Amino acid sequence: METNFFERVYDVVRQIPYGKVTSYGAIAKALGTARSARMVGWAMNASHNLEDVPAHRVVNRKGLLTGKHHFNGTTLMQQLLENEGIKVVENQIIDFENHFWQPEICK
Repeated sequence: METNFFERVYDVVRQIPYGKVTSYGAIAKALGTARSARMVGWAMNASHNLEDVPAHRVVNRKGLLTGKHHFNGTTLMQQLLENEGIKVVENQIIDFENHFWQPEICK
């Protein structure tokens, strides 16, 4: 049985290393659906009850914390990233290129 799209997204997100982030688009591309960054966002929005999915490590392609409003408390996403050594100023990851993790293409 084929794993559904959301589960495939969560499998990729679980691989993001501590202290790294990736983007919705990078996940979509790794899953072979480069035009489906929005669907990755929907999957991340649905992941709130999954403690093993580090949703705070998924940001937009410019390093903006666009999903922050889905976390309890207005600064929780930022706090989680800062706990991993990632500096955030005005909802923007500082030195985004050095914190970015590119997921491998999934088959």
